[in-house]
Amino acid sequence: MFTIADEVLELCRSVGHEATVLAVLADGLRNGPSDPSVLRDAVAAAGDPTAPHPHLEAWRDVYRAFGAKPQRTPCSAEALRKRAARGDLPAVNRLVDAYNAVSIRFAVPIGGEDRAALVGTERLVRATGDEKFDTVKDGAPVVESPEPGEVIWRDDVAVTCRRWNWRQGRRTALTDATTNAVFLLEGLDVDLEPAAAMLVSLLDATSVTVERLA
Repeated sequence: MFTIADEVLELCRSVGHEATVLAVLADGLRNGPSDPSVLRDAVAAAGDPTAPHPHLEAWRDVYRAFGAKPQRTPCSAEALRKRAARGDLPAVNRLVDAYNAVSIRFAVPIGGEDRAALVGTERLVRATGDEKFDTVKDGAPVVESPEPGEVIWRDDVAVTCRRWNWRQGRRTALTDATTNAVFLLEGLDVDLEPAAAMLVSLLDATSVTVERLA
Protein backbone atom coordinates (compact mmCIF):
# COMPACT_ATOMS: atom_id res chain seq x y z
CA MET A 1 0.00 0.00 0.00
CA PHE A 2 2.86 2.43 0.81
CA THR A 3 6.62 2.51 1.27
CA ILE A 4 9.05 4.89 2.95
CA ALA A 5 12.44 5.48 1.36
CA ASP A 6 15.47 4.92 3.58
CA GLU A 7 16.69 8.39 2.66
CA VAL A 8 13.61 9.91 4.35
CA LEU A 9 14.14 7.90 7.52
CA GLU A 10 17.81 8.90 7.57
CA LEU A 11 16.87 12.55 7.08
CA CYS A 12 14.70 12.39 10.19
CA ARG A 13 17.39 10.62 12.19
CA SER A 14 19.91 13.30 11.20
CA VAL A 15 17.91 15.77 13.31
CA GLY A 16 17.19 13.30 16.12
CA HIS A 17 13.77 11.93 15.21
CA GLU A 18 12.25 8.57 14.25
CA ALA A 19 9.46 8.70 11.67
CA THR A 20 6.44 6.40 11.67
CA VAL A 21 3.51 6.17 9.25
CA LEU A 22 0.30 4.27 10.05
CA ALA A 23 -2.28 3.64 7.33
CA VAL A 24 -6.00 3.26 7.98
CA LEU A 25 -7.84 1.63 5.06
CA ALA A 26 -11.57 2.24 4.81
CA ASP A 27 -13.91 0.57 2.31
CA GLY A 28 -17.57 1.19 1.58
CA LEU A 29 -17.44 4.81 2.66
CA ARG A 30 -20.45 7.08 2.43
CA ASN A 31 -19.32 10.69 2.37
CA GLY A 32 -21.70 13.51 3.14
CA PRO A 33 -22.13 17.02 4.59
CA SER A 34 -20.06 18.22 7.51
CA ASP A 35 -21.17 17.74 11.10
CA PRO A 36 -20.11 20.95 12.88
CA SER A 37 -19.77 19.17 16.21
CA VAL A 38 -16.90 16.96 15.01
CA LEU A 39 -14.42 19.79 14.50
CA ARG A 40 -15.80 21.81 17.41
CA ASP A 41 -15.31 18.94 19.87
CA ALA A 42 -11.79 18.26 18.57
CA VAL A 43 -10.75 21.87 19.03
CA ALA A 44 -12.12 21.87 22.58
CA ALA A 45 -10.27 18.64 23.44
CA ALA A 46 -6.99 19.93 21.99
CA GLY A 47 -6.65 22.71 24.54
CA ASP A 48 -4.86 25.93 23.59
CA PRO A 49 -3.98 25.52 19.89
CA THR A 50 -1.39 28.30 20.16
CA ALA A 51 0.60 26.61 22.94
CA PRO A 52 3.97 25.07 22.01
CA HIS A 53 3.70 21.37 21.19
CA PRO A 54 6.69 19.00 21.15
CA HIS A 55 5.39 17.04 18.16
CA LEU A 56 5.02 20.17 16.08
CA GLU A 57 8.51 21.27 17.12
CA ALA A 58 9.83 17.94 15.82
CA TRP A 59 8.10 18.52 12.49
CA ARG A 60 9.72 21.95 12.24
CA ASP A 61 13.13 20.27 12.70
CA VAL A 62 12.44 17.85 9.83
CA TYR A 63 11.01 20.53 7.55
CA ARG A 64 14.15 22.62 7.99
CA ALA A 65 16.28 19.54 7.31
CA PHE A 66 14.88 19.18 3.78
CA GLY A 67 14.98 22.92 3.08
CA ALA A 68 11.41 24.02 3.85
CA LYS A 69 10.55 27.04 5.99
CA PRO A 70 8.02 25.89 8.62
CA GLN A 71 7.06 29.46 9.53
CA ARG A 72 5.81 29.96 5.96
CA THR A 73 4.77 26.42 5.04
CA PRO A 74 4.08 24.53 8.30
CA CYS A 75 3.15 20.88 8.51
CA SER A 76 -0.55 20.19 8.06
CA ALA A 77 -1.26 19.64 11.76
CA GLU A 78 0.28 22.97 12.73
CA ALA A 79 -1.56 24.75 9.92
CA LEU A 80 -4.89 23.34 11.13
CA ARG A 81 -4.25 24.36 14.73
CA LYS A 82 -3.33 27.87 13.60
CA ARG A 83 -6.61 28.10 11.70
CA ALA A 84 -8.49 26.80 14.74
CA ALA A 85 -6.89 29.56 16.85
CA ARG A 86 -8.07 32.17 14.32
CA GLY A 87 -11.57 30.72 14.24
CA ASP A 88 -11.50 30.03 10.47
CA LEU A 89 -11.21 26.25 10.48
CA PRO A 90 -12.84 25.00 7.26
CA ALA A 91 -15.60 22.38 7.25
CA VAL A 92 -15.17 20.41 4.01
CA ASN A 93 -17.13 17.16 4.12
CA ARG A 94 -17.69 14.28 6.54
CA LEU A 95 -14.52 12.37 5.64
CA VAL A 96 -12.12 15.31 5.48
CA ASP A 97 -13.55 16.72 8.70
CA ALA A 98 -12.98 13.35 10.42
CA TYR A 99 -9.25 13.24 9.75
CA ASN A 100 -8.84 16.98 10.34
CA ALA A 101 -10.50 16.58 13.73
CA VAL A 102 -8.07 13.82 14.71
CA SER A 103 -5.14 15.87 13.43
CA ILE A 104 -6.15 18.85 15.57
CA ARG A 105 -6.83 16.74 18.66
CA PHE A 106 -3.47 14.93 18.61
CA ALA A 107 -1.28 17.42 16.68
CA VAL A 108 -0.59 14.63 14.16
CA PRO A 109 -0.42 15.23 10.39
CA ILE A 110 -2.96 13.08 8.53
CA GLY A 111 -3.70 12.80 4.83
CA GLY A 112 -6.71 11.22 3.18
CA GLU A 113 -6.45 9.74 -0.33
CA ASP A 114 -9.11 8.33 -2.65
CA ARG A 115 -7.75 4.86 -3.46
CA ALA A 116 -9.56 4.77 -6.80
CA ALA A 117 -7.37 7.67 -7.94
CA LEU A 118 -4.05 6.21 -6.77
CA VAL A 119 -1.90 4.38 -9.30
CA GLY A 120 0.57 1.78 -8.07
CA THR A 121 2.27 2.05 -4.69
CA GLU A 122 2.18 5.31 -2.78
CA ARG A 123 5.64 6.12 -1.53
CA LEU A 124 7.38 8.68 0.65
CA VAL A 125 10.57 9.83 -1.07
CA ARG A 126 12.82 12.81 -1.64
CA ALA A 127 11.98 14.60 -4.88
CA THR A 128 14.25 14.84 -7.89
CA GLY A 129 12.52 18.09 -8.86
CA ASP A 130 11.02 16.98 -12.16
CA GLU A 131 7.87 15.36 -10.73
CA LYS A 132 4.46 16.92 -11.44
CA PHE A 133 2.00 18.15 -8.83
CA ASP A 134 -1.60 19.05 -9.69
CA THR A 135 -2.83 21.82 -7.39
CA VAL A 136 -4.68 25.14 -7.21
CA LYS A 137 -3.04 28.56 -7.04
CA ASP A 138 -4.95 31.85 -6.79
CA GLY A 139 -8.15 29.93 -7.46
CA ALA A 140 -6.97 28.34 -10.72
CA PRO A 141 -5.66 24.80 -11.39
CA VAL A 142 -1.92 24.63 -12.02
CA VAL A 143 0.77 21.98 -12.36
CA GLU A 144 3.99 22.65 -10.48
CA SER A 145 7.07 20.69 -9.42
CA PRO A 146 8.61 20.16 -5.97
CA GLU A 147 12.06 21.39 -5.04
CA PRO A 148 14.90 18.87 -5.44
CA GLY A 149 15.38 17.06 -2.14
CA GLU A 150 11.92 17.96 -0.85
CA VAL A 151 10.10 15.12 0.92
CA ILE A 152 7.00 14.15 -1.07
CA TRP A 153 4.33 11.50 -1.29
CA ARG A 154 3.90 10.20 -4.81
CA ASP A 155 2.43 7.27 -6.73
CA ASP A 156 3.32 5.90 -10.17
CA VAL A 157 1.79 8.95 -11.88
CA ALA A 158 2.81 12.07 -9.95
CA VAL A 159 3.13 13.80 -6.59
CA THR A 160 0.14 13.37 -4.29
CA CYS A 161 1.35 15.62 -1.46
CA ARG A 162 4.14 18.20 -1.29
CA ARG A 163 6.51 18.97 1.60
CA TRP A 164 5.65 15.63 3.22
CA ASN A 165 2.18 16.67 4.40
CA TRP A 166 1.93 20.39 3.67
CA ARG A 167 -0.40 20.38 0.64
CA GLN A 168 -2.34 17.56 -1.02
CA GLY A 169 -2.90 17.44 -4.77
CA ARG A 170 -6.32 17.56 -6.40
CA ARG A 171 -6.21 14.18 -8.14
CA THR A 172 -6.46 11.96 -5.04
CA ALA A 173 -8.51 14.24 -2.76
CA LEU A 174 -11.55 12.81 -0.97
CA THR A 175 -14.81 13.87 -2.64
CA ASP A 176 -18.50 13.09 -2.36
CA ALA A 177 -17.90 10.20 -4.78
CA THR A 178 -15.18 8.57 -2.64
CA THR A 179 -16.03 5.07 -1.43
CA ASN A 180 -12.58 3.59 -0.66
CA ALA A 181 -9.84 5.62 1.00
CA VAL A 182 -6.51 5.39 2.76
CA PHE A 183 -5.68 7.71 5.65
CA LEU A 184 -1.98 8.19 6.41
CA LEU A 185 -1.14 9.18 10.00
CA GLU A 186 2.42 10.47 10.36
CA GLY A 187 4.44 10.72 13.53
CA LEU A 188 7.86 11.65 14.83
CA ASP A 189 8.77 9.89 18.09
CA VAL A 190 5.08 9.40 19.00
CA ASP A 191 2.56 6.57 19.38
CA LEU A 192 0.01 6.93 16.59
CA GLU A 193 -2.44 4.34 17.97
CA PRO A 194 -4.61 6.79 20.01
CA ALA A 195 -5.06 9.00 16.96
CA ALA A 196 -5.81 5.97 14.78
CA ALA A 197 -8.40 4.74 17.29
CA MET A 198 -10.22 8.08 17.20
CA LEU A 199 -10.17 8.11 13.41
CA VAL A 200 -11.52 4.57 13.20
CA SER A 201 -14.31 5.53 15.60
CA LEU A 202 -15.30 8.51 13.44
CA LEU A 203 -15.17 6.42 10.26
CA ASP A 204 -17.17 3.53 11.67
CA ALA A 205 -20.44 5.36 11.06
CA THR A 206 -19.65 5.84 7.37
CA SER A 207 -17.78 2.70 6.31
CA VAL A 208 -18.23 -1.04 5.97
CA THR A 209 -14.64 -2.12 6.68
CA VAL A 210 -11.81 -0.33 8.48
CA GLU A 211 -8.27 -1.79 8.73
CA ARG A 212 -5.03 -0.48 10.16
CA LEU A 213 -1.61 -1.09 8.60
CA ALA A 214 1.66 0.01 10.20
